[in-house]
Amino acid sequence: APDTIPGASGISRVVRDRLADELLSPPSLADLAADLGLSRYQLLRAFRTTMGMPPYAWLAQYRVGRARALLEAGGRPAEVAGQVGFADQAHLTRWFRRVLGVTPAAYRASVSPRP
Repeated sequence: APDTIPGASGISRVVRDRLADELLSPPSLADLAADLGLSRYQLLRAFRTTMGMPPYAWLAQYRVGRARALLEAGGRPAEVAGQVGFADQAHLTRWFRRVLGVTPAAYRASVSPRP
């Protein structure tokens, strides 16, 4: 679909980069909107138009991607959860299963080298 919101891709890029940079304590939607001189609705609409999902759904998927890389490197799920900004291992597990279809422990076991 064409970008029907002027500047939507630029807005999305700024929001995405800021959320990724502030992974452990992301700014609120109101703060993001205020910093860009937009209403929360305008920010949500621009981000969803470009990215296909709201900012915090993108953030959760980004966190899962980062967790996946840390698990592949041998990290333990409980430690990885805190490193990527999830509240605890259960929070990581819920999102990991939702996004990838397996638990972090099962994923780690499937990618770890076998002796």
